[in-house]
Amino acid sequence: MISPTSTAANLTSGTGTAASAGSNAVISSDFETFLKMLTAQARFQDPLEPIDSSEYAAQLAQFSMVEQQVLSNDLLTALTTHLGSGGMAQMAGWIGMEALSTAPTYFDGSPVTINPNPAAISDEVFLVVYDETGTEVQRTSIPVSAEPVEWAGVAEDGTPFAQGLYSFEIESRADGEVVLTDPVATYGRITEARVQDGQTVLILEGGAAVLASAVSGLREPAGNSPATGSSAGGSSAGTSAIGRRG
Repeated sequence: MISPTSTAANLTSGTGTAASAGSNAVISSDFETFLKMLTAQARFQDPLEPIDSSEYAAQLAQFSMVEQQVLSNDLLTALTTHLGSGGMAQMAGWIGMEALSTAPTYFDGSPVTINPNPAAISDEVFLVVYDETGTEVQRTSIPVSAEPVEWAGVAEDGTPFAQGLYSFEIESRADGEVVLTDPVATYGRITEARVQDGQTVLILEGGAAVLASAVSGLREPAGNSPATGSSAGGSSAGTSAIGRRG
């Protein structure tokens, strides 16, 4: 007896990454082969024990289901590609703007604006800075407040940090114990948009990548300065400048 599942396996493996036209050709070829095998099976069956006609019907129905599944997969693939292209067209308008995310921020020497959100029960808050290797390079005490602060990018001895990618965390403490550690979202200028595995990926200045779905804010670049999550012209009203260990 012919096994439609073995034919289905060949069909599936042959169309995993093929275009619809190629899939249709494979389906047609496999279906013709299946019919030839079915005819041969009927021709050489034991006349004393003929195959029940219901078995033929079941095999044809099963093959038809496999055929429809493959065609449906091709349709979904084409639809995903189309939607991805539409998303790319939309994301093209994002290039040059600043995206708010927890991706590493490119520090070019200008202050980086930090928007802390410490735990409500905290009595002490620290801004923790990491370089692109994930190494902690600075830990600074900041006010227990949600007011924005600016990281100046200056070591405790007054030496500026090197330009590059930096990540930030807010560490909230209560009675000397760490009660919450949260990554800080900062703004970074979008330089490129890509589609990877069906998802739109934004490339920020400095090379950091972030999913478009992970962006929580979007804005025009501040002034004419590079969009790195920094504010032009130094500290703004209501924003305190930090950068040395407390």
